[in-house]
Amino acid sequence: MTGANWGPPAPSPWADPATPTEQGAPYAGPPATTQPYPGAYGYPAAYHPAPQWGPPAPWGPVPPRPPQRPGQLITAAVLALAQAVVTLIASLYLWFIASIADLAAAGADGVPSPAAVDALATEGTVLAVVQVLAAVVLAGGGVWALNTRRRGAWRLLVAALAAQVLLAGYWAVRLLSEIGAFGSEGAIASFSLFFAAGPLVGLGMLLVGPGRRWFGSTRQA
Repeated sequence: MTGANWGPPAPSPWADPATPTEQGAPYAGPPATTQPYPGAYGYPAAYHPAPQWGPPAPWGPVPPRPPQRPGQLITAAVLALAQAVVTLIASLYLWFIASIADLAAAGADGVPSPAAVDALATEGTVLAVVQVLAAVVLAGGGVWALNTRRRGAWRLLVAALAAQVLLAGYWAVRLLSEIGAFGSEGAIASFSLFFAAGPLVGLGMLLVGPGRRWFGSTRQA
């Protein structure tokens, strides 16, 4: 204030809100300082399942299950193999006895009928060879029948089992003619039945039922 200007000072134009100012956007107020509200509460999003680790899936469709061998066939084949073993053992004993009889007939000392003993020794040797061959065929037929469905395997196994029944019958007749007079019919019958039981059961398994139908139904080797 100077000495020439007395009185209150002139009002400032900025003090009046109605005073026009420079052109521009109107004042929008102070900037927002609060945080936005969170979203609505609820259950969390479901998690994706963990990947399954393991061997890869096989390629292509699963092949159909092959037909299974019937129990009758397996039983007949097992009986054939067991009969082959028994026949081989009996053939060795028969060959041993025939060899002793042959030696006795060759000496002819103290032997009442050397010709008869020699005939028995020859017969025993021939039967031993026949039984060994029959046992080999029987074992081969049993193994072949377990590994094929050809009709020829069925015929071979049936023929081999039938041959065993015929051999048992031959032994029954032969023993009865030689030693039946000594009251040993029961022992001879039991002996023959022992050698014929297995082949008879095997034949029954192969001639009727699934054991017969298994062979020849397909061309599988």
